[in-house]
Amino acid sequence: MRCGFVGRPVLYFRKGSHRAILVAASLCTYGIGGVAYYLARRKHPVCPACGVGWEHAQEVADRDGLALAAKPEGRPPRGGAVRRVAGAALAALGSFLIVGAIATTDYEILVPGSVLGLAGSGLLLSGWRALQRRRQAVFNRLCRKVLLLAQHRSGTVTVTEVATELDLSLPAAEKLLDAMDDGLRVKSEVSKEGVIYYEFPEVKHGANIRRLEPAV
Repeated sequence: MRCGFVGRPVLYFRKGSHRAILVAASLCTYGIGGVAYYLARRKHPVCPACGVGWEHAQEVADRDGLALAAKPEGRPPRGGAVRRVAGAALAALGSFLIVGAIATTDYEILVPGSVLGLAGSGLLLSGWRALQRRRQAVFNRLCRKVLLLAQHRSGTVTVTEVATELDLSLPAAEKLLDAMDDGLRVKSEVSKEGVIYYEFPEVKHGANIRRLEPAV
Protein backbone atom coordinates (compact mmCIF):
# COMPACT_ATOMS: atom_id res chain seq x y z
CA MET A 1 0.00 0.00 0.00
CA ARG A 2 1.14 3.58 -0.71
CA CYS A 3 0.50 4.59 2.92
CA GLY A 4 3.15 2.10 4.03
CA PHE A 5 0.75 -0.47 5.41
CA VAL A 6 1.74 -4.09 4.92
CA GLY A 7 -0.96 -6.67 5.55
CA ARG A 8 -4.52 -7.54 4.68
CA PRO A 9 -7.50 -5.23 4.08
CA VAL A 10 -10.48 -4.93 6.40
CA LEU A 11 -14.16 -4.47 5.67
CA TYR A 12 -15.33 -0.91 5.10
CA PHE A 13 -17.19 -0.35 8.35
CA ARG A 14 -14.30 -1.56 10.51
CA LYS A 15 -12.92 1.97 10.13
CA GLY A 16 -14.16 4.44 12.74
CA SER A 17 -14.45 7.31 10.25
CA HIS A 18 -16.68 5.20 8.01
CA ARG A 19 -18.93 4.31 10.95
CA ALA A 20 -19.21 8.03 11.73
CA ILE A 21 -20.32 8.71 8.16
CA LEU A 22 -22.90 5.93 8.52
CA VAL A 23 -24.30 7.51 11.68
CA ALA A 24 -24.40 10.94 10.03
CA ALA A 25 -26.16 9.56 6.96
CA SER A 26 -28.72 7.83 9.18
CA LEU A 27 -29.41 10.96 11.25
CA CYS A 28 -29.87 13.21 8.24
CA THR A 29 -32.12 10.83 6.28
CA TYR A 30 -34.18 9.21 9.03
CA GLY A 31 -32.24 5.99 8.63
CA ILE A 32 -32.95 5.46 4.93
CA GLY A 33 -29.63 6.82 3.73
CA GLY A 34 -27.79 4.90 6.43
CA VAL A 35 -29.31 1.60 5.38
CA ALA A 36 -28.55 2.23 1.71
CA TYR A 37 -24.99 3.29 2.54
CA TYR A 38 -24.42 0.21 4.69
CA LEU A 39 -25.74 -2.20 2.06
CA ALA A 40 -23.63 -0.57 -0.65
CA ARG A 41 -20.35 -0.60 1.28
CA ARG A 42 -20.51 -3.36 3.89
CA LYS A 43 -18.38 -5.82 1.88
CA HIS A 44 -16.01 -3.21 0.43
CA PRO A 45 -12.34 -3.88 1.42
CA VAL A 46 -10.21 -0.92 2.53
CA CYS A 47 -6.76 -0.31 3.95
CA PRO A 48 -6.97 -0.48 7.78
CA ALA A 49 -4.36 2.29 8.12
CA CYS A 50 -5.62 5.01 5.78
CA GLY A 51 -9.11 3.80 4.82
CA VAL A 52 -8.48 3.99 1.08
CA GLY A 53 -10.33 1.48 -1.08
CA TRP A 54 -8.02 -1.49 -1.55
CA GLU A 55 -8.38 -1.63 -5.34
CA HIS A 56 -8.02 2.15 -5.87
CA ALA A 57 -5.39 2.94 -3.23
CA GLN A 58 -2.56 3.86 -5.60
CA GLU A 59 -4.79 5.96 -7.86
CA VAL A 60 -6.17 8.02 -4.95
CA ALA A 61 -2.74 8.45 -3.39
CA ASP A 62 -1.32 9.84 -6.64
CA ARG A 63 -4.21 12.28 -6.98
CA ASP A 64 -3.70 13.59 -3.46
CA GLY A 65 0.02 14.07 -3.92
CA LEU A 66 0.99 10.88 -2.09
CA ALA A 67 0.67 12.34 1.35
CA LEU A 68 2.34 9.35 2.99
CA ALA A 69 5.46 9.23 0.84
CA ALA A 70 7.35 10.38 3.92
CA LYS A 71 6.24 7.31 5.86
CA PRO A 72 9.73 6.33 7.17
CA GLU A 73 9.75 9.47 9.32
CA GLY A 74 6.48 8.52 10.99
CA ARG A 75 2.89 8.97 10.00
CA PRO A 76 1.62 12.53 9.49
CA PRO A 77 -0.91 13.84 12.01
CA ARG A 78 -4.49 12.80 11.48
CA GLY A 79 -6.61 14.92 9.18
CA GLY A 80 -9.66 15.20 11.44
CA ALA A 81 -11.96 13.31 9.07
CA VAL A 82 -14.15 11.97 11.88
CA ARG A 83 -14.54 15.44 13.38
CA ARG A 84 -15.48 16.93 10.02
CA VAL A 85 -18.08 14.25 9.35
CA ALA A 86 -19.53 14.42 12.87
CA GLY A 87 -19.51 18.21 12.73
CA ALA A 88 -21.37 18.25 9.43
CA ALA A 89 -23.95 15.82 10.80
CA LEU A 90 -24.52 17.85 13.97
CA ALA A 91 -24.69 21.12 12.03
CA ALA A 92 -27.23 19.62 9.63
CA LEU A 93 -29.34 18.26 12.46
CA GLY A 94 -29.15 21.58 14.30
CA SER A 95 -30.22 23.47 11.16
CA PHE A 96 -33.10 21.04 10.69
CA LEU A 97 -34.31 21.66 14.25
CA ILE A 98 -33.98 25.43 13.92
CA VAL A 99 -35.93 25.51 10.65
CA GLY A 100 -38.56 23.23 12.17
CA ALA A 101 -38.88 25.47 15.23
CA ILE A 102 -39.41 28.54 13.07
CA ALA A 103 -41.83 26.81 10.71
CA THR A 104 -43.99 25.34 13.49
CA THR A 105 -43.47 28.15 16.04
CA ASP A 106 -42.40 25.44 18.49
CA TYR A 107 -39.55 27.41 20.00
CA GLU A 108 -38.77 24.78 22.61
CA ILE A 109 -36.55 22.99 20.12
CA LEU A 110 -34.80 26.20 19.07
CA VAL A 111 -32.30 26.04 21.93
CA PRO A 112 -31.18 22.41 21.38
CA GLY A 113 -31.02 23.10 17.65
CA SER A 114 -28.75 26.08 18.25
CA VAL A 115 -26.56 24.07 20.61
CA LEU A 116 -26.21 21.27 18.08
CA GLY A 117 -25.45 23.77 15.33
CA LEU A 118 -22.73 25.45 17.38
CA ALA A 119 -21.25 22.10 18.39
CA GLY A 120 -21.22 20.97 14.78
CA SER A 121 -19.58 24.18 13.63
CA GLY A 122 -16.91 23.78 16.30
CA LEU A 123 -16.18 20.22 15.23
CA LEU A 124 -16.03 21.24 11.59
CA LEU A 125 -13.56 24.02 12.38
CA SER A 126 -11.43 21.70 14.49
CA GLY A 127 -11.41 19.06 11.73
CA TRP A 128 -10.51 21.63 9.09
CA ARG A 129 -7.58 22.87 11.16
CA ALA A 130 -6.39 19.30 11.66
CA LEU A 131 -6.54 18.78 7.90
CA GLN A 132 -4.42 21.90 7.30
CA ARG A 133 -1.85 20.73 9.86
CA ARG A 134 -1.67 17.34 8.17
CA ARG A 135 -1.19 18.87 4.74
CA GLN A 136 1.55 21.16 6.01
CA ALA A 137 3.34 18.28 7.75
CA VAL A 138 3.15 16.21 4.57
CA PHE A 139 4.46 19.09 2.47
CA ASN A 140 7.36 19.70 4.85
CA ARG A 141 8.41 16.05 4.75
CA LEU A 142 8.27 15.87 0.99
CA CYS A 143 10.26 19.11 0.71
CA ARG A 144 12.98 17.62 2.88
CA LYS A 145 13.18 14.58 0.60
CA VAL A 146 13.49 16.84 -2.44
CA LEU A 147 16.29 18.82 -0.76
CA LEU A 148 18.16 15.61 0.03
CA LEU A 149 17.74 14.54 -3.59
CA ALA A 150 19.02 17.93 -4.79
CA GLN A 151 22.17 17.44 -2.72
CA HIS A 152 22.82 14.18 -4.54
CA ARG A 153 22.08 15.79 -7.92
CA SER A 154 24.52 18.74 -7.56
CA GLY A 155 21.75 21.22 -6.84
CA THR A 156 19.41 20.53 -9.77
CA VAL A 157 16.51 18.11 -10.16
CA THR A 158 13.83 17.39 -12.73
CA VAL A 159 10.22 16.37 -12.31
CA THR A 160 11.04 12.88 -13.53
CA GLU A 161 13.86 12.46 -10.99
CA VAL A 162 11.64 13.57 -8.11
CA ALA A 163 8.81 11.32 -9.28
CA THR A 164 11.18 8.35 -9.48
CA GLU A 165 12.99 8.85 -6.19
CA LEU A 166 9.95 9.79 -4.10
CA ASP A 167 7.64 7.27 -5.79
CA LEU A 168 5.26 10.01 -6.96
CA SER A 169 3.23 10.40 -10.10
CA LEU A 170 4.58 13.01 -12.55
CA PRO A 171 1.71 15.48 -11.87
CA ALA A 172 2.24 15.14 -8.11
CA ALA A 173 6.01 15.68 -8.46
CA GLU A 174 5.47 18.73 -10.66
CA LYS A 175 2.95 20.18 -8.22
CA LEU A 176 5.40 19.71 -5.34
CA LEU A 177 8.30 21.39 -7.15
CA ASP A 178 6.10 24.28 -8.30
CA ALA A 179 5.02 24.82 -4.70
CA MET A 180 8.68 24.97 -3.61
CA ASP A 181 9.64 27.37 -6.43
CA ASP A 182 10.02 30.80 -4.80
CA GLY A 183 12.36 32.26 -7.42
CA LEU A 184 15.13 32.58 -4.85
CA ARG A 185 16.12 29.38 -3.05
CA VAL A 186 14.35 27.26 -5.64
CA LYS A 187 13.81 28.37 -9.21
CA SER A 188 12.80 26.69 -12.44
CA GLU A 189 14.97 26.99 -15.53
CA VAL A 190 14.91 25.65 -19.08
CA SER A 191 17.99 23.99 -20.56
CA LYS A 192 19.20 24.49 -24.13
CA GLU A 193 17.54 21.19 -24.95
CA GLY A 194 14.19 22.49 -23.70
CA VAL A 195 14.21 20.44 -20.51
CA ILE A 196 12.64 22.11 -17.47
CA TYR A 197 14.71 21.65 -14.33
CA TYR A 198 14.65 23.11 -10.84
CA GLU A 199 17.78 24.69 -9.43
CA PHE A 200 18.67 25.01 -5.75
CA PRO A 201 21.36 27.76 -5.70
CA GLU A 202 22.21 27.35 -2.02
CA VAL A 203 22.79 23.65 -2.58
CA LYS A 204 24.54 24.05 -5.94
CA HIS A 205 26.95 26.79 -4.86
CA GLY A 206 27.06 26.11 -1.13
CA ALA A 207 30.61 24.76 -1.14
CA ASN A 208 31.92 27.87 -2.95
CA ILE A 209 30.25 30.46 -0.73
CA ARG A 210 32.75 32.46 1.27
CA ARG A 211 31.39 32.57 4.77
CA LEU A 212 32.41 35.35 7.12
CA GLU A 213 34.35 34.17 10.12
CA PRO A 214 32.76 35.19 13.44
CA ALA A 215 34.48 38.04 15.20
CA VAL A 216 36.63 37.01 18.15
